[in-house]
Amino acid sequence: DHSKVYLSLRVKLLLKITLPMEKMNGIFTSGIQLLHSTLLQQSCLKGGYQDYKFQVFMLLITANNSIADGSMCKRTWDGWMCWDDLEAGITSAQHCPGYFNDFDTSEMVTKICTDSGHWFVHPESNRTWTNYTGCTHKSNDHKRTAINLYYLALIGHGLSLISLFTSLGIFFYFKSLSCQRITLHKNMFFSFVLNSVITIIFFTCVSCKVSVFIHQYLLGCNYFWMLCEGIYLHTLIVVAVFAEKQHLMWYYFLGWGFPLIPAFIHAISRSYYYNDNCWISSNTSLLYIIHGPICAALLVNLFFLLNIVRVLITKLKVTHQAESSLYMRAVRATLILVPLLGIQYILLPYKPDGRLTSEIFIHTMTILMNYQGLLVATIFCFFNSEVQGVLRRHWNQYRIQFGSTIANTEALRSASFTASSMTEVHRCYSIDSHMETLNGKSFHNLETTILRSDNLYM
Repeated sequence: DHSKVYLSLRVKLLLKITLPMEKMNGIFTSGIQLLHSTLLQQSCLKGGYQDYKFQVFMLLITANNSIADGSMCKRTWDGWMCWDDLEAGITSAQHCPGYFNDFDTSEMVTKICTDSGHWFVHPESNRTWTNYTGCTHKSNDHKRTAINLYYLALIGHGLSLISLFTSLGIFFYFKSLSCQRITLHKNMFFSFVLNSVITIIFFTCVSCKVSVFIHQYLLGCNYFWMLCEGIYLHTLIVVAVFAEKQHLMWYYFLGWGFPLIPAFIHAISRSYYYNDNCWISSNTSLLYIIHGPICAALLVNLFFLLNIVRVLITKLKVTHQAESSLYMRAVRATLILVPLLGIQYILLPYKPDGRLTSEIFIHTMTILMNYQGLLVATIFCFFNSEVQGVLRRHWNQYRIQFGSTIANTEALRSASFTASSMTEVHRCYSIDSHMETLNGKSFHNLETTILRSDNLYM
């Protein structure tokens, strides 16, 4: 639609008749800027950058390029932006265009009109040049930030794997820790192990869409096993009245089976409606298919925990203190774990707009999401009093056994030293007795006796 172009030409013709050249040029320049802004908005909505480029190009062809007397740079299109007439020796500046994702629109683009009335020509390319370097400063910062976050994530998942494998080893080795609650811990830890492993593989894997699907599934497993922990504790304390035995089949279905549903729905929807490269873009509402159930699980878990605390406070008045303290420790550990796992969705649901605040947000989210395996292992295993008691008891037993072994070794060494000393004394007495019988004997007998006495040392 070029009606605005023709309208601007008719307005200019009318202004030529009624106004001086200086005023006419100023009004026309303002009109060009307004039309340029209008075309930009409309073209970005309809056809994007290519339509905008075509319409501005047509505007430059049809508009009258006559300028006032004097040395000036003529209006031009540099391939990305339109530049109005400019007096010689002046530098024009505009905000960076918004149709490139890696451009910072708050930065400025500059174009120099030299003293000779020509646009600045770059000495290397020998072509007119516009300075867009300021637009990519933010992009360069994003690259450095991405590299830092990459290594931060690798370190986090590496530490998480070490701590999770250590915790699983403790749970499997010490049979005295075996119970339904520890079984739930094992499954939750195992889901974190798989999530960390597939995340590390995702960084280098070629079939990245398959990795994204598995990653989304295991991410759901993390949070739904956390929901299983909350349901188990809520059932144990509130519903079953401190009953210990429960059927874990439903927990397995909820922790491992249910996350497959949103993962499959997300994969199918992504392939049809937003099939971007590796499905890693966050600029789609399809991610709510994954994040929605996670948020629901966290909210339900939070409700369970608040209800558990309410019931425990009531029962503490009539229940034995030692028995209730065990559940209070479990509730306290779960209360600590839920904010650690859900804070990125509940307390920090959106990234702020500011540059510094967005950097803080990104680093905080990276730590919370990639170090959660380390936090889970620390809270549920390393800080668990039962685990600490078992480790301390086995360490004391090992130390006692090791100490008794050392004592027995020292006793054997002492006995051996005593026996050796007695043997040496016996040998000395044997030599002396042989020496006493040497009087009055020949040299041959003397040599034979010495050789026999030497055999005592062999």
